[in-house]
Amino acid sequence: MKNKISQDITEKLEYIGLNLEEIPATLKYVEVLNFKPNIGIEENKYRQYRYISPKELEILLTPCNRLDDTKTKYSKAKPLVSYLEPKTEEEQKLYETFLQMLKDVEIDEIKEVEQQQQALTKKIPFKVRYSKNYLWQIYYSETDEKYFMIVPTQDKDYSTFFYVLKKQLEKKKAGKIFVPISNIDYSKELLNKTEIQSLENYLWTFTNDWPSIYEVYDKTDKISLQVVGQTQILGTIKSEYKTKLSNKIEASKFFKLIKALYIIQSELSEYYKFDTQIDKQGEIEFYYKDQLLKYDELGDWINEQYQKMVNIENEAIKNNQEYNQKLKLLKEETGKLEIDYIEKEKQISTFLECKKTFFGKVKYFFKYSGKKSKKKEEKKVIIEEKTNLEKDYKEDYVEEKIKKQYTLDELLEQGKNAKNRENEFNNTKMDINAIKLKKVNLIKKIENAVAFIEEIDSHKKSIFEFWKYSNKDEVNALAEGEKEVVNVKPHAKTFEFEEDFEEFGITMDHIQRAKLNKEELDSIYLTTTNQLTVINKVKTNSLEPKELDKYLKELKAEQKKSNQDIDEEIDIFGNLEEDTRKTKKLANKSHRENPKNKFLILGLGKQYKVVDYKVNISQVIWRVNDAINKISTSEDIVAYMWTDEDKTIDANEINVFNLDAEYEIEQAIKNSESSKINLYKIKLEKGAHVIAFSNCVYFDNQNKTLPEGMDKDTRIMVKLSDMDIKLNSKKNVKIGKLENDEITSKLDIKTVSILEYTVKQMEEE
Repeated sequence: MKNKISQDITEKLEYIGLNLEEIPATLKYVEVLNFKPNIGIEENKYRQYRYISPKELEILLTPCNRLDDTKTKYSKAKPLVSYLEPKTEEEQKLYETFLQMLKDVEIDEIKEVEQQQQALTKKIPFKVRYSKNYLWQIYYSETDEKYFMIVPTQDKDYSTFFYVLKKQLEKKKAGKIFVPISNIDYSKELLNKTEIQSLENYLWTFTNDWPSIYEVYDKTDKISLQVVGQTQILGTIKSEYKTKLSNKIEASKFFKLIKALYIIQSELSEYYKFDTQIDKQGEIEFYYKDQLLKYDELGDWINEQYQKMVNIENEAIKNNQEYNQKLKLLKEETGKLEIDYIEKEKQISTFLECKKTFFGKVKYFFKYSGKKSKKKEEKKVIIEEKTNLEKDYKEDYVEEKIKKQYTLDELLEQGKNAKNRENEFNNTKMDINAIKLKKVNLIKKIENAVAFIEEIDSHKKSIFEFWKYSNKDEVNALAEGEKEVVNVKPHAKTFEFEEDFEEFGITMDHIQRAKLNKEELDSIYLTTTNQLTVINKVKTNSLEPKELDKYLKELKAEQKKSNQDIDEEIDIFGNLEEDTRKTKKLANKSHRENPKNKFLILGLGKQYKVVDYKVNISQVIWRVNDAINKISTSEDIVAYMWTDEDKTIDANEINVFNLDAEYEIEQAIKNSESSKINLYKIKLEKGAHVIAFSNCVYFDNQNKTLPEGMDKDTRIMVKLSDMDIKLNSKKNVKIGKLENDEITSKLDIKTVSILEYTVKQMEEE
């Protein structure tokens, strides 16, 4: 028995077009499905997106949640008609469930789905997936060759279900909906599952981002493989990319190219590191040292690299031969020095032993007395050859094979041979350095031994004098050779924004609080606002007539809009706007400080004139200049600034750079109307004068409760006018960002000219 229906549900039924008293025959017809769920496929991971007709969907309702496994949902599912005609007590409960679902859904939610599908009919989203796509629980029975929809009744959003039901009840042609297909694997039409999984791994290696790979069928049921993700273009700067592979040949070439590059980089990482870029369509590209790599040209590139590896190996062989000759000579020289040292060491040992007894002293005196012993004829030094490096090193260079095409295996083999030869050469250089040190030590030891023996000989004029000398309590010890001095310049730590920014912010904020006064911090705050343009125009004397008057009018209009008019000529509260007992949050840290106010800092009042404005701005300039000379960075840092293509940085201005490269690029893409922009990357060496836009710049710290750090801003002020600036490199890349997450969002691609400079503080005269 059907319950009385509320007015709200009646309106929704009318909107859908469903009369519960007369269930349409199309809903009563139920086709028995033979569906076998794919075990092991995640419920929330989709591999296929298709355009399908809502009128052809079989609708099943199940007392489950959408996150339950497919087997459970399908086993408990019943046809929609079971929820519409309550003939039994069980069906009455199902009917009440259907009414509750109607009660929970809003007509506006159904309309949103309709608007979304209208947009999807015109365009497939850049990322393929779209918001709330998980609400579509649509499956495919291969046996029946039929799509069906499972509606979990325990969910709270039924908008997609009622949208499909509305379309099925409409008499006009329903069109098609673009939806993900649940619990289905890749079709293997373009790439098989193993290849796709490998492709995901390869792309992650090159992009440091896990891609999404979908099989997408258009309205004509034509398949394409769409690879979507992000790739690192420069440091932490990322770009969106999407590669569309429309046929098996394209997919195979794309896969083989990336597989080959992955193998080369993995096996020969000492020689190869491949970079990624995007083209003007937003598709991913691969580069080796600014050379674009394409599958059709990969054979020629492999030939070039094979020859390069041959040259590297031959150069290593040549160098190793030369250094082995040097090593051989050094070993011969060192061997002679060892014999000389051993003889002198033996004489000294004899003296030390003989001085213990009377007869020993007499024996030593007469053995080594008179003229110095004639030098013995040098013995031939026979050095036992323990390794191949100590032999006369003669090897033939690598013979160049004449082949039309080298394979990837041959390149890898030749690359490993080249590396082995370079390792041999490096080992020879290490051996030379070691034996040079040994030679220096031996020479020093021999010098010490000679000095010791000469000291002994100087007391051998008579047996009595020698007797007296040898009875001394102690004799100067034989000095050891010099120890190796390792003079390796430590590498400067590279500033990594994600890892180092927090510590850098705390350090700079602490320094700035200690060294800068309130007036200086207020002036610095103004450079974080739209007043920076005015400040720089005054600083560089580039104001047009009446331009300052225009800026003042804009400032007063802004003040009026913000409801911060100052009625009195003198504000007795100064910068105190709020009760300082009120607790505020800054990056989840509590404090009781007031934010700075540019109108109050400038003293903006009703009688405020252009001359007052210019005087105040001039004071800001010299205060900022004094402040920045007090502060310097305690480490090397990297900062970024974007400009339009036709604009350069004026070193005489107050320049503001961002430590967050990715955010700076996002701002460039968002705010620049040009398709080409500049990105200035400066490497500031330790000691450079900078000011960080830290917390003390944005807040007064009257109560001493302000947390230390840079919690509001990632920018710094840099005084370039007294810096030594050197251009290191310039390169062009393309970066793509989506405007938003909407279906209609386009990939905004900018050509970015990256200019990299090294900047260090000039020494004061």
